[in-house]
Amino acid sequence: MASQIIKQDLFRYRPGPFSFIKLLQGFRSQGFRYTYFLRKTAAYKGSLMYWMYKIILRHYTYKYGFQIPHEAEIGPGLYLGHFGTIIVSVNAKIGKNCNLAPGVTIGRDHRGKRKGSPVIGDQVWIGTNAVIVGKVSIGNNVLIAPNSFVNFDVPDNSIVLGNPGTIIPRENPTEGYINNQI
Repeated sequence: MASQIIKQDLFRYRPGPFSFIKLLQGFRSQGFRYTYFLRKTAAYKGSLMYWMYKIILRHYTYKYGFQIPHEAEIGPGLYLGHFGTIIVSVNAKIGKNCNLAPGVTIGRDHRGKRKGSPVIGDQVWIGTNAVIVGKVSIGNNVLIAPNSFVNFDVPDNSIVLGNPGTIIPRENPTEGYINNQI
């Protein structure tokens, strides 16, 4: 199962049929390298290999600034385009074909009516320094613009702009933003 998800993640960075050469080329990207060890750590939980992968993942967490726990539910096709601080709550759920830019925070709210972590749908592009916090639902095919603050539900086929965020319905908001979809 993990190998299939890794192949789907690799496709986002290097489209085309899977090959060992393509896997090695994928390791040139910090985002794929981190995602590879994230998937391996989650797959080997409870074994000796788990600890080896966890140590490597920890190393890349400090090196690249990605803080994505292996316990978080993340669908195939995750794309981390550039290294830089990306923080994801352990209880967050992220669908397939999602792009996370540097400075993104997907966080948990610890009180109030939105107590909990976000659930993000498929084909979501989250721009630089965007913040999604609380028990909110982000629909499919959504673009969250850079520097947006989202603490509310977002319907499918929408763009979110600004702080506080404003929802703008669009037919295909992520067209041209999410490449090499699985």
